[in-house]
Amino acid sequence: MNTPIQDFLLQHASKKTTSFHMPGHKGSAFYKRFGHTPFLENMMDCDLTELPGADNLFQVGGIIKEAQDRYARLYGAKKSYFLVNSTSGGVIAAILASVPKGKKLIMARNCHKSVFNALVLGDIQPVYVYPDMIEEYGISGAVSPAQIDKLLSDNPDAEAVILSSPNYYGICSDAEKIADIVHKHGKILIIDEAHGAHLTFFNQYGIKGMPKSAGNSGADIVIMSIHKTLASYTQSAVLNVHSDRVDQRLIEDKLQCIQSTSPSYILMTSLDINASIIEEHGKQVFEEWAENVSYFYENAPKIEGLNVIDKMDGLDPTKLNFSFGGLGINGAELEKILYETYGIYIALHTGDVVMCLTGIGNTKSDVIKLTDALAEIAAERSAGKTAGKSERKAARVIIPKQAELFEIPAYKKRTPLSEAVGLICASSIIPYPPGIPLVCPGEKLDAETVEYIQTLRKRGEKVIGVSEQEEILTGV
Repeated sequence: MNTPIQDFLLQHASKKTTSFHMPGHKGSAFYKRFGHTPFLENMMDCDLTELPGADNLFQVGGIIKEAQDRYARLYGAKKSYFLVNSTSGGVIAAILASVPKGKKLIMARNCHKSVFNALVLGDIQPVYVYPDMIEEYGISGAVSPAQIDKLLSDNPDAEAVILSSPNYYGICSDAEKIADIVHKHGKILIIDEAHGAHLTFFNQYGIKGMPKSAGNSGADIVIMSIHKTLASYTQSAVLNVHSDRVDQRLIEDKLQCIQSTSPSYILMTSLDINASIIEEHGKQVFEEWAENVSYFYENAPKIEGLNVIDKMDGLDPTKLNFSFGGLGINGAELEKILYETYGIYIALHTGDVVMCLTGIGNTKSDVIKLTDALAEIAAERSAGKTAGKSERKAARVIIPKQAELFEIPAYKKRTPLSEAVGLICASSIIPYPPGIPLVCPGEKLDAETVEYIQTLRKRGEKVIGVSEQEEILTGV
């Protein structure tokens, strides 16, 4: 049989690797621990359609409504909606429901590409707010409330504000202050909390050192990838409405436009199971998670040459950010050493910085394995066994910078990347992960950015928007 995807998945599963990437459940052991083995064993027979009694995602009144209502209680929301095409679909629906066609949206420039897709679908004009840059690590930080206030004053015709919090590295913006500002201007605040579905529960159980969740901070709409850090399957998420500023009928209309008419009962069941585990075992699970994370932060300072990002306002400590840049090991090389030598898979790297995403399914032994591996790598490099053998020098990270926004080209042509300097981009160029557009439609390509894209491509990294022929779309 020729089943390349199945072959890869089964081969990977047989390796018994350690996951510090999505999804948050980290494998079947978490479901088995809490008595959900029957679902795992009968999953194929649970793959159903809208049979009598199975309810309907777009007109709930039975079992799906019951499960969604449980999420509303768990998150303190007025209404919760299941998403079967992840946070991306919820983000698009939330924007289309909040911003009329042709109107303005104030948005963080480091938003996920789904926000930019919503701009195209809704013919919406972006007004960018640029997050603070953390120069030391070459990563984006929080969005300033003062910037939001100024942009709302300068653009009274903007209908809503959207930002990602936490961002990919776990840095949260001050959603509470931003919500107060947005509401003072009479607008809607949408928070893409794809990476923060767990924050509400850390807050609820009184675990210290965690940022406040968006739902507890006054956001009107919060969209969360339950699968990223909690226990549902990949592609399952939830959209929570937290205020009466949002027209729920519009939200429901846009969701049925964006989502599949054949929603997966497997995905929805995984959301149901996740909620059940949190309801019945939440305190235990989140306290264990906090203890696991604490082990890393207590022991990481003992590792020579390891630079841990841990003292930063608004940082979600469940995202483990660190680097061995001082030892001459860039992020790409460290990722390779970890998975080839230790069977540890990270979430992403940027320059010298590696981010390990812990989730509800990680165990203490996972964190000990990572910490011990880093200690061993440091000892070997310090002893000179691998000194000077860094395989690839880290490319200097380019953060999307403030740029003049031109009209998005109506007519497009394919242009070799090498000839694109000075032209207007006609389609987003997105290094992946993390999926934040480096160049957006309507922005001019400069030499530094083109060189950076070429460097990423030479290193074999994924850059959406660049073809195999090294061409991009520009204006005619």
